[in-house]
Amino acid sequence: MTPPAAWAHLPFFRDNWPAIRDRLEQSGDWLPGADRLFAALDATRPGQTRVVILGQDPYPTPGHANGLAFSVNPDIALPRSLKNIFTELRDDLGAAPANGDLTHWAEQGVLLLNTSLSVPPGQAGAHAKWGWHHLARQTIAETQTHGPLAFLLWGNHAQQAATGLPRPLDLVIATAHPSPLSARRGFFGSRPFSRINTWLASQDRPPINWTG
Repeated sequence: MTPPAAWAHLPFFRDNWPAIRDRLEQSGDWLPGADRLFAALDATRPGQTRVVILGQDPYPTPGHANGLAFSVNPDIALPRSLKNIFTELRDDLGAAPANGDLTHWAEQGVLLLNTSLSVPPGQAGAHAKWGWHHLARQTIAETQTHGPLAFLLWGNHAQQAATGLPRPLDLVIATAHPSPLSARRGFFGSRPFSRINTWLASQDRPPINWTG
């Protein structure tokens, strides 16, 4: 559970991480596991980040979470929210990835960050008040020092977690969550993927290959 070198200077790792690490070591099973805890930060460096997608916490079903927000291991059936994300991708860009592993997004500079990086099996949100939110905000602030960002904020949780962080030079797309409970309240039809690529093109930056 070593902090990724590119992010290890953040105050979180000095001020908050030791206590969280101790709690994890004493708490028994938790997901996504020590080898994937910082997967989002391992995959996307600060200066590489172009898009931020905020999730809540890892999937609480064993075998599903791989440390990237909304992403699952490639052999796992799509969770309902991710299925809706892929539906919108097809409507927006005409295609979607072959499976739910979004590592190829992260490798292109899409920071797939949960606001809590750990969860006990079957207990969604149980670690949400451990102090992980400090890391989420510091991570975003760090990426902003390297240039404009596109924020893709799905649902109230993500929008509240990013309060005060987007700047006038950043792109903010804030809609309903892709959950089946809310996707028809503004997520479907929002075409976020093409909008982000259009914005990137306006800055002479390469597009994201969303469809894999």
